[in-house]
Amino acid sequence: MMPKQTTDVDRLVGLRITALRKARGMSQTALGNAVGVTFQQVQKYEKGQNRVGAGRLREIARLLEVPVSAFFEDDKASDGPQEDVFGFLSAHGAIELLRAYVAIQDDQVRRDVLSIVRSAARLSQTNGTAGPDGAAD
Repeated sequence: MMPKQTTDVDRLVGLRITALRKARGMSQTALGNAVGVTFQQVQKYEKGQNRVGAGRLREIARLLEVPVSAFFEDDKASDGPQEDVFGFLSAHGAIELLRAYVAIQDDQVRRDVLSIVRSAARLSQTNGTAGPDGAAD
């Protein structure tokens, strides 16, 4: 019997494991140790190369403090137009930027930082140097 191939759902689950793990500041090694696999296996899960079994996915969800459904829900299906949060979190540096932003205590400084980032985004789009995901156009 041929082994089952991974699917788009397996890749989606992997991307969300990556985003949630990074948001928790957890390494692949730490996650792997906690669920009883190697960090290489965690890499394969995150890249969608290997399927995550139901029991292991449940344990990963527990460790990341999210419901199992967080790995499957379609953000775009909720009420009103929303961007895919996991897509944003997978952009290089996004989690670090968010952590730094949350660490700012002063509300005015937060507003100023947000204004600077918005201005930088507008400039990069005007100059055609980067798209919304940070990749060069």
